[in-house]
Amino acid sequence: MTADSGPTADPASPNSPQPQAPQASQAPQAPHPPRPSSTPVITQAVILAGGQGSRLRPYTDDRPKPLVEIPGTGTPILGHQLAWLASEGVTDVVISCGHLADVLEEWLDRADLPLRVRTVVEAEPLGRGGGLKYAAKALPRPDEPWYATNGDIWTRFSLRDMAAFHHERDAVATLALARPRIPWGAVETDQFGNVLDFIEAPPSPFLINAGLYVFSPEFAELLPDVGDHERTTFPQLARGKRLAGYQLPQGVYWRAIDTAKDLTEAAKELAAFTGRAPQ
Repeated sequence: MTADSGPTADPASPNSPQPQAPQASQAPQAPHPPRPSSTPVITQAVILAGGQGSRLRPYTDDRPKPLVEIPGTGTPILGHQLAWLASEGVTDVVISCGHLADVLEEWLDRADLPLRVRTVVEAEPLGRGGGLKYAAKALPRPDEPWYATNGDIWTRFSLRDMAAFHHERDAVATLALARPRIPWGAVETDQFGNVLDFIEAPPSPFLINAGLYVFSPEFAELLPDVGDHERTTFPQLARGKRLAGYQLPQGVYWRAIDTAKDLTEAAKELAAFTGRAPQ
């Protein structure tokens, strides 16, 4: 559900306060309509944690990807996610498991969790959309909105602000949008082919799906029983202008932990903020 990983703009601490202004390099967003008098508080979420994590081997040989530890923190990706969701007002989480589900469930049994967690295990692969629909059936309040995230995302930003954005636009689904840095250096030239400058890891000119969502209650019924919602449900909602995109604010830390290199980069970024304990 995400593209190649990488932090947006210059990486900020995953635990530092985040500015809310859009990045200067981003296209301006449409003017916000008047904020509704009351934005519903979202207290439930789904975490998709069923992938094989093949690109993270050997780390995922004996554990699912969400249980891979962020170097230097002593805590797996899932632990960071649960702490973040709890800090944003979430009280109930459903985790969709697959690969090595028993290992994940054993970790949950031992962990001191900040919220209530339930797991569901797909008997057979349902695809990303089908997996979301299956997990949504286990949410404790099906008539209320919910968050969803991929199990390999390490980030910190205000989910409450994203929920307000979703509510303002009367969207059925809202996805977070990130602008990752390109993993290669760029070369700037003039019209005659003269090299003018070298730019290391510039921001991408494109926004990508950051793998974090706000969904209204009716979204679950629009999902396929088996298959990929990004090829079915999302295009359908986009045609009806019921799919919104929330650009992560400037300075927000975001990284998808998809490869061993991502773990190395995350450790380097964390080391830049020594003395600030991750949460």
